[in-house]
Amino acid sequence: MEKTFSIIKPDAVKNGNIGKILAIVEENGFRIVAMRMTKLSKSQAEGFYAVHSERPFFNSLVTFMTEGPVVLLALEREDAVKKLREVMGATNPANAADGTIRKLFAESIERNSMHGSDAPETAAEELKYFFTGVDLNQL
Repeated sequence: MEKTFSIIKPDAVKNGNIGKILAIVEENGFRIVAMRMTKLSKSQAEGFYAVHSERPFFNSLVTFMTEGPVVLLALEREDAVKKLREVMGATNPANAADGTIRKLFAESIERNSMHGSDAPETAAEELKYFFTGVDLNQL
């Protein structure tokens, strides 16, 4: 079984879509290994998105990700990273396939409801970033 990391973003939380998104995730064979609702600090968001720090959208992304609560998820299933990216849909909801999370719930390319790791190595790092000290293999 492979683990991946996801964030239900502030737009989806504010719009009352946590349960709907979690239902889609579970309907697609994911097991929720760990879940926590929190409000990211500016430093947490900057650290998490540091890979994008030189991009023009970095500051607006940090502002967006800290504007309200998020739901942090550790998910598990076979081919978890690839499958979650399929279930989420394209980053730009205008290009997302029908029935995907972003097609159903995203407001824009930046306010796109959900983050998902893009590779198993990234997932491992992102899981450690937000679930420090939690042995996800024990859950």
